Amino acid sequence: MLQRIQTIYLLIAAGVSAGLIYVFELYATSEDLKVFADDNIYVFGAFFASALLSIISIFRYKNRKSQFMLGRLNIILNFFLLGFFVYQSLNISGETAVSEKGIGMLLPIVSIVFLALANKAIKKDEDLVKSVDRLR
Repeated sequence: MLQRIQTIYLLIAAGVSAGLIYVFELYATSEDLKVFADDNIYVFGAFFASALLSIISIFRYKNRKSQFMLGRLNIILNFFLLGFFVYQSLNISGETAVSEKGIGMLLPIVSIVFLALANKAIKKDEDLVKSVDRLR
């Protein structure tokens, strides 16, 4: 059913991955040039894949195991994206190319939180269906 709480969580995660990357910059260079996620094709592709996985997971509501697996895969993708941002921010020295880190580097954390909440709700639904099947 589409009117479940995990649908709301997955929609928020998709909105964070697809929409907020245009609002918040990843970092600003020393020349005050703001760099967004769509400026780097790999980062943009990872955010787009995360949003796409969230949308696909919404429409897999009849197969909760598949929906749960897609949520876990999406969490792993966001952890890789977060790890890339941490590596990039720690590897770049003081004032060479990046002078100010943006809040856009924290977007994968927000997405991970909502994906974990969605997976928790999916698991709760699966447990409820299993308990009802035992009563029959």
